[in-house]
Amino acid sequence: MGTIHLFRKSQKTIASKLTQEFRLVAADRRSWKILLFGAINLICTGFLLMWCSSTNSIALTAYTYLTIFNLFSLITCLISYWVMMKKPSPAYSFGFERFEVLAVFASTVLAQLGALFILKESTERFLEQPEIHTGRLLVGTFVALFFNLFTMLSIRNKPFAYVSEAASTSWLQEHVADLSRSLCGIIPGLSSIFLPRMNPFVLIDLAGAFALCITYMLIEINNYFAVDTASAIAIALMTFGTMYPMSVYSGKVLLQTTPPHVIGQLDKLIREVSTLDGVLEVRNEHFWTLGFGTLAGSVHVRIRRDANEQMVLAHVTNRLYTLVCTLTVQIFKDDWIRPTLTSGPIANNMLNLPDHHIIPMPPLKATDNLNPVTSTPAKPTSPPPEFSFNTPGKNMNPVILLNTQTRPYGLGLNHGSVPYSSVFNQGLGIPGMGATQGFRTGFTNVPSRYGTSTRGQPQP
Repeated sequence: MGTIHLFRKSQKTIASKLTQEFRLVAADRRSWKILLFGAINLICTGFLLMWCSSTNSIALTAYTYLTIFNLFSLITCLISYWVMMKKPSPAYSFGFERFEVLAVFASTVLAQLGALFILKESTERFLEQPEIHTGRLLVGTFVALFFNLFTMLSIRNKPFAYVSEAASTSWLQEHVADLSRSLCGIIPGLSSIFLPRMNPFVLIDLAGAFALCITYMLIEINNYFAVDTASAIAIALMTFGTMYPMSVYSGKVLLQTTPPHVIGQLDKLIREVSTLDGVLEVRNEHFWTLGFGTLAGSVHVRIRRDANEQMVLAHVTNRLYTLVCTLTVQIFKDDWIRPTLTSGPIANNMLNLPDHHIIPMPPLKATDNLNPVTSTPAKPTSPPPEFSFNTPGKNMNPVILLNTQTRPYGLGLNHGSVPYSSVFNQGLGIPGMGATQGFRTGFTNVPSRYGTSTRGQPQP
C-alpha cells in the first residue's frame, strides 16, 4: 500500500480555477448586463456566419469579424470588473490591472489577424471571382451594424474607452476629421459629434456598413461581383488601421515603458525633489504604466548624514504622488568619509599593527659593510666618493594611514592589513644616528617630510 498523506491540499485544475473566478464575477449585478449582451452576440454571430455562407460574400465575412471583436471587448469588460474585485496578493503585489491591458492587446491583435486573413482570401478571389447572392447581404449588414452600435452605446467599456483616447489616431480618423472640419464649417452644430475625433469603433462600423451598401447596389444594378472583394479589402484595411495604434499603446504598457505625455511632468517633479532640504542626489528613477491610467515608479534618494529620513521621505512622496500612485522610495544617507593621514613620530598607542596598513621593508645588509657617511657598501678597490649623500630614507618621519574609520565598499580599495613580517630590523645602529624603525605607508604618492644633512638636527 502507498503512503497515506494526511492534511494534503488538493491541487485545483485550471478549469476549476476559471470556474471559481467566473462565479466571483457573475455574483456582481453589474456583470449580468455584459453576460446578456455576450449571449446575444453569440447568437447574432452564428446567424451572420450562416448568411455569409449563403451569400458567398467575403465583404460580409469581414464585417462579421467586427461582431466577433465586439465579443472580445465584452470579455475585456468582464475582466475589468474582475480586476476591481480582486485585491493585491503576495504573488501579484501590484494588483491585477495588467490583465485588462493584456486583454486589450490580445483582442486588437486577433482583430488584425482576422483582417490579414481577409486580405489573403480576397487576393485569391481576384484570380477567380465567384458569384455573389444578395438575398441576405443587406439584412446581415444592418443586423450587424445595429447590434454593434447598440452594444457600444449601452455598455461602457472602460479599458477600450481609455485606449481609444490615449492611443494615436488612425488614418481613418484623420481623414474623417479633415472632412468633419469642412462640414462643421457649414453646419456648426455637428462639431460636438465629429470633433475633435470620432470614436474609432463607431467609425469603422459605419464605414463598413457604407461599403456593404455600395456593394449591394453595384451587384444589383450591374452584377459587378468584383466590388464585393474590393469592399472586403477596404474593410480589412480599415480594421487593421484602427486596431494597430491600440495594439502599439497596450504593448508599450506591457513593456513597462514611461508614457510620453508625462515625461515632462516627471522631469519637473524630479528637479523639485532634488532641491528639497537634505537631498543630495536623486538617481535610478524608473517610472512605468502599471495599468490604464495607473503609474508606478521607484527612485533612490541620497541625503545628508544629519537629515531626517522620515521627513525627507514624506516630502518626496508628497511631491511625486500627484502623478505616481504606486511609488517606492529608497533613502540612504551619505556615509562617505575620507581617510586621514598623520605624519610625525609614532606614538606608543599607534603601534597596533592590525589597525594600520604597513608594507614590510626588505632587510638591509649587515652594518659592517656600510659606510657611515654615504650609507653605501664600501669597496676596498673603489676610489673614495667625490660627494657625500645623506640618504632621505634614513631620517624620514614615518607616515601611518589610520584605519579607524569605516570606509565604504565597492570603491576599488583593498581591505585588511598587509603582512608585516620583517618590519622591525634590529641591529641597524649607525654611529651618531641611532636605530631607526622601518615603517612605510600603503600609498606611494603620499607627500612626506625628509631629514637634513646635519645629524640629529632635523630641519623642516
